[in-house]
Amino acid sequence: MKYPTFLTLFLLLCTFAYGQVSSQTAKSEIYNLEGEKVGNATLTETPHGVLIKAELWKLPPGTHAFHIHAVGKCEPPSFTTAGGHFNPFGKGHGIINPKGLHAGDLPNIHVGTDGKLTFEVLASQVTLNEGKNSIFDDDGSSLVIHEKPDDYKSDPAGEAGPRIACGVIVKQ
Repeated sequence: MKYPTFLTLFLLLCTFAYGQVSSQTAKSEIYNLEGEKVGNATLTETPHGVLIKAELWKLPPGTHAFHIHAVGKCEPPSFTTAGGHFNPFGKGHGIINPKGLHAGDLPNIHVGTDGKLTFEVLASQVTLNEGKNSIFDDDGSSLVIHEKPDDYKSDPAGEAGPRIACGVIVKQ
């Protein structure tokens, strides 16, 4: 046959369209206060938010707060350059706070005695695409791990203590 059939054209259009809407991804290399790499995270846009898949190592055992912070800057000695929690909707802090939650509030992570952890979490109120809740706003965003667990209710940061690890989120 000299000319493509309707089915062939349809399949070509579907392939082209799928390529245009494929999931956007980002990554983050996470470092401790001494500048040592302690983890990697991959962020993938989904229809329901951003899926964060992380692998961490050399962290203190125990429960730690894990958040998306409002600024894409992770400078020692305290990582305060990462700003507060990502909060484009101006909510209170905490998953159980009636005035919460920040878009960057995520569940606590639980590091084993070997200092390692692999986990996945959905950040349902953020996007890698354009919009008010995009983590790629003018100053970017970062992933931060705190010394203590988040109590899920106290403003502004859940009594989670100092920041012990941080990673700037970058587009892939």
